[in-house]
Amino acid sequence: MIWICYIAMIAVPYLLSGINTSIIVAKVKTGKDIREMGSGNAGLTNTLRVLGKGAAGVVLLGDVSKAAIAVLIVRLIFLFVGGVNTMDRASDMTWVENVAVFMSIVGHCYPVYYKFKGGKGVLASISAIFVYDWRIACILLSIFIIIVSFTRYVSLGSCIASSCYFIVSFCYGMFIDGDPAFIINTIISAFCGGLIVFRHRENIKRLLSHTEKKLGEKAK
Repeated sequence: MIWICYIAMIAVPYLLSGINTSIIVAKVKTGKDIREMGSGNAGLTNTLRVLGKGAAGVVLLGDVSKAAIAVLIVRLIFLFVGGVNTMDRASDMTWVENVAVFMSIVGHCYPVYYKFKGGKGVLASISAIFVYDWRIACILLSIFIIIVSFTRYVSLGSCIASSCYFIVSFCYGMFIDGDPAFIINTIISAFCGGLIVFRHRENIKRLLSHTEKKLGEKAK
């Protein structure tokens, strides 16, 4: 029965996180595709700029919920179907939930429902990581908040916090938890952060050319 668990580990977070709240909200509110509005990104920041706080609030709730629920479902499937406690930091199976985190990001960024054109995975990643390990998530969220508070650049905060994921994961796994799978988790965390940075490549170009919009600026 364990093969069912591994299929669920890949499929559940990908398919569930592929439901893009931003695209749905924009379609319902305006009849338009959010990917053809503002920056063209199907995510929270672009929704806030072009549709306002109300729509952004719905997107925030949707994106946070879907990824968190996806990782939780994977945890429960492994526990009740496979008889494996993926939360046990003394086991060598903690990587399972981290793979679910990665697949949640992939699903949000490349959703099969929307021709593989989705968001940038920031909200999906942080909510999924909160379920996987709330301590790591709090550190990454703090880094994000500090960077955005000082610079007003959401993209910069996202890239820096994402880049720190594998470092924080390594430190917790090796020095605090004694996680037997800390090397695997560090590698998976590097892929998670790398994908988010890759999805922000256009933002990075705009940051370097000083044309990136700051938090609160309206899209033209």
